[in-house]
Amino acid sequence: MALTRVRSMVALLSLALALASQAARAAEPVDMLLVLAADVSRSVTEPKFKLQREGAAAAITHPDVVRAITSGPNRRIAVCFLEWATAGQHNVVIDWTIIGSAAHARNFGDKLIETPRSFAGSTSISSAIDFSVAQLERAPFASMRRVIDVSGDGNNVSGRSVIDARDEAIAKGIVINALVILTPLAESFRPDHTNPPGGLEKYFQDNVIGGPGAFTVVAEGHGSFGRAMTKKLIQEVAGLPYQQLAAEK
Repeated sequence: MALTRVRSMVALLSLALALASQAARAAEPVDMLLVLAADVSRSVTEPKFKLQREGAAAAITHPDVVRAITSGPNRRIAVCFLEWATAGQHNVVIDWTIIGSAAHARNFGDKLIETPRSFAGSTSISSAIDFSVAQLERAPFASMRRVIDVSGDGNNVSGRSVIDARDEAIAKGIVINALVILTPLAESFRPDHTNPPGGLEKYFQDNVIGGPGAFTVVAEGHGSFGRAMTKKLIQEVAGLPYQQLAAEK
């Protein structure tokens, strides 16, 4: 009986230590929780998709981005990369990962390059926001700064109201920024989707972004996605005004 009690106590102690370890990890502080939500709808052709993935990998490993990440109080952020298309069609490509060094950033970028495309479909920015919020709420790290970075080349055409999704996210203290990818009219199979009245950037400013300091950055095409993403990540991590950043570049 005594041996049985000892074994039970050891088992309970092991379980308690395991739970304590999980709790400690859940409370591990970072300077920002960042969801990178990438559009892989049908308008993103395979060549454009390749440019988008390679651009994201180049941006996260850029020395200025790494410098910004490692300049915060905790010297690290946590990033989750997901892809989205039509309503209900989204996938976590790289789950929550700490980036606190150039090596961490390279590992993250390598995974992006190696992982195949999730799917293709219609465009539901609202569903992408809802799914991104869910990832933030289950993040195994702690930060007061929670940001969703939506990249897209068209307006919301499926799922619920994007304004409702945005407003609910903002009410939870989440900031939504956007990287707007422009498509020349000659290359667009649906001009009303990629070039809505007033322009795509205005659409994102009016309907998608929100929260304190929310902003948009424009990529003139998928070929300039990496450069735009680099500027955007620096602004998100370091909080630099975009005008100041553009002047410095």
